[in-house]
Amino acid sequence: MSIRRRLIDALLMGLTYLCITLAIGALLLLIGYILVRGIPHIKPSLFALKYTSDNVSLAPALVSTVMMTGLSLLVAVPLGVFSAIYLVEYAKRGNKIVSAVRITAETLSGIPSIVYGLFGMLFFVSFLGFGFSLLAGALTLSMMVLPLVMRSTEEALKSVPETYREGSFGLGAGKLRTVFRIALPSAMPGILAGVILAVGRIVGETAALIYTAGTVAQIPQSPMQSARTLSVHMYALSSEGFHTDEAYATAVVLLLVVIGINTLSASAAKRIARR
Repeated sequence: MSIRRRLIDALLMGLTYLCITLAIGALLLLIGYILVRGIPHIKPSLFALKYTSDNVSLAPALVSTVMMTGLSLLVAVPLGVFSAIYLVEYAKRGNKIVSAVRITAETLSGIPSIVYGLFGMLFFVSFLGFGFSLLAGALTLSMMVLPLVMRSTEEALKSVPETYREGSFGLGAGKLRTVFRIALPSAMPGILAGVILAVGRIVGETAALIYTAGTVAQIPQSPMQSARTLSVHMYALSSEGFHTDEAYATAVVLLLVVIGINTLSASAAKRIARR
């Protein structure tokens, strides 16, 4: 019997290492392909501040990506974090409203991005009259990442030991002080992990932004102007078929932006965890 168990354990361990190897190999293959195809075509003219038909600069799209990400997080993170605080710290256990909110959040997480784009076009662009603008795209993306931020914050708050809260109450602290001085700082690494995932989805989104933010290749002077992000810029170049090399170069820049944001967020999470 022990030999059989050892064989099963060895088989499962081998399958585990095989899956890890395939996952890492696929990731490295994808990154290597992008770098090989894109790096030779990166040139200073791609970072010019003005987009022209002769020079399909990615600088306006890069600036628009940063603005789109910041504006989307500005809306989604406070709503998601405070909603999770209410669900975990203040709502009564077994509350039907809480169950309905959690089911709704999980359902919204599985909706395709193009459905969000169509809703954003009908509601923000047409009904509210925002037009194809940075604001319409950011509000649409904030709806997409709101369930992700809320659920990750909720799980992070649940992972905080109850002894922390009991100790705070025992020292005379109130509910609000306990939440914001004890529970929330302890859950901050998990919250930042959710924000990192949200940033990745915002930066890589294309379908929803085509219907809401538009594809104008310029640096927006206000939130009511149209703009294109790096992912939309890459899609536009590749779909036209005239600037495929520049599309691969844009993919390299997009990859570096995502890696840079994830690295900075991870280092910030580690510093907060140490404190």
